[in-house]
Amino acid sequence: MNNFNNKIRVKELLFPCLLLITLFFATGCETDETQTVATFNNLVAEDNFDVDGQIDTSFWNFDIGDGTDQGIPGWGNNELQYYTDRSENVTVENGFLLITAREEAFNGAQYTSARLQTKGKIQQQYGRFEARIRLPYGKGMFPAFWLLGDDSDGAIWPQIGEIDIMENTGDKPTEIFGTIHGPGYSGGESISKEFTLENSRVDTEFHVYGIEWGPNYINYYFDDKLYNQITPEDIEEETDGEGEWVFNDRPFYIIINLAVGGNLPGAPNAETVFPQTMIVDYVRVYQ
Repeated sequence: MNNFNNKIRVKELLFPCLLLITLFFATGCETDETQTVATFNNLVAEDNFDVDGQIDTSFWNFDIGDGTDQGIPGWGNNELQYYTDRSENVTVENGFLLITAREEAFNGAQYTSARLQTKGKIQQQYGRFEARIRLPYGKGMFPAFWLLGDDSDGAIWPQIGEIDIMENTGDKPTEIFGTIHGPGYSGGESISKEFTLENSRVDTEFHVYGIEWGPNYINYYFDDKLYNQITPEDIEEETDGEGEWVFNDRPFYIIINLAVGGNLPGAPNAETVFPQTMIVDYVRVYQ
């Protein structure tokens, strides 16, 4: 409890500074010779998790189950958790969204957790998407903040596109990675880049994870650092011309989840401590 209260005090102390960083970065970027840097400073949607209790259902939906009902058992990654909407797995407390993975038998699964998404509620083509998060720790933990293309026209993955803003494997607390999936570069053949933290960890400190997305680029940010840019030319090069850029024909919605096990990151081991919690300070969308 003391550690959690300390995090609340850190939030109160750091929020003005983070806001200044965000405003400076959104208005102070300039295009250089090698990278396109956009200005998205019109805040159009946000959840600061200011009301204790259940999530804001005008913003979020729950994904429930093990993926079988959606036709993707194990959520396409042979994951071990069953997602629920129970307060034991997802709640809002003291200004934070708490997504908690637990080791327990539930509906045939070994673990429970939660997955939230904004399909049909908060969807946008292009802009800046960001969240401030403290991640869990331990082998088998697989937290993610990502975007998925709207499939209301009947298109299916990977044709709809996927933008993974942040993923982490819990046994590597100084590494995160950003990835895109599309036709010709999905699953294990996706296009991805890691970012290694210096003098910090993702499980003991909050960090801001974001992208800026335009018609012909996706920029990846860790706090105020631009660490990667992906363009149609990169797709062409990485796939020998076989890949298709599918990020300019539909809006995308937000997903935040904490998975357990699967092909990536592997199953929990004897040293993995449960419960583990992904703590989200805010989610924001800019145009």
